[in-house]
Amino acid sequence: MSPSVAQRNLILILARDFASRLATAVFLVDAEGSVIYFNEAAERLLGTRFVEGRGMSAAEWSAMFPATDDEGRPKPLEEIPLGMALRRREPAHGAVRFRSADGTMRRIEVTAFPLLAHTDECVGAIAIFWESPES
Repeated sequence: MSPSVAQRNLILILARDFASRLATAVFLVDAEGSVIYFNEAAERLLGTRFVEGRGMSAAEWSAMFPATDDEGRPKPLEEIPLGMALRRREPAHGAVRFRSADGTMRRIEVTAFPLLAHTDECVGAIAIFWESPES
């Protein structure tokens, strides 16, 4: 295994370990946007268990949890914090609404940032989120 691949894997392993220890909801994706992990706190907000979402592509999870703004206008993946962190390779924050898998409409605040192995190598992104009060 090349040093770059080993470092990429190590970063994702450490990010998953970090996420698993937090009581705050965390969603972790690889460089293509596929689900690597989400923790128990995220399971409660998403209305689904990680074992059911593992490996979902960005297109799949963004369709399963379509985001909208506060007025109900759709927000494409590129306009939500996790998508922005992946695409722009810089931190992003914002509020979105989505319908969880159990049918509950939720408004969440999300802070996302890219996971960089090197300045020019993005290996994924992580989003930390929490339910916010209605506006």
